[in-house]
Amino acid sequence: MALPHAHLLDVIDIGPLGTALPDAVSTSLIKTDRIQLLHLVLPARRDIQEHHVDDECMIHCLEGDVEVQMPGGVRRLGPGQLVVLPAFQPYSLSARVDSAVLMTLLLRNGDAGDSGGRQAP
Repeated sequence: MALPHAHLLDVIDIGPLGTALPDAVSTSLIKTDRIQLLHLVLPARRDIQEHHVDDECMIHCLEGDVEVQMPGGVRRLGPGQLVVLPAFQPYSLSARVDSAVLMTLLLRNGDAGDSGGRQAP
């Protein structure tokens, strides 16, 4: 059963999971017609294959060590660091250790483009 999304004005806890991180799962925290917040749990050495979304997106490392790989280079994020990607930027994610990131997607009528992202060419 899917977890319910939070609603506008709800307080959402995105604090570090600590020792619970290895058993945690990725969740969509909130989704409106214009924004979606994803709490992504990335096990060590697990990659999210290259894709892109149709608008800017923000990747904020909450805990761990994550590499954002793009054709133009790599951005390595530690806890408390974030990067904002331009629209249509191909990227992949790679966790060097168990990690969690908050991804903020800008949506158009509830969609990030092609079902929330598509594989890059």
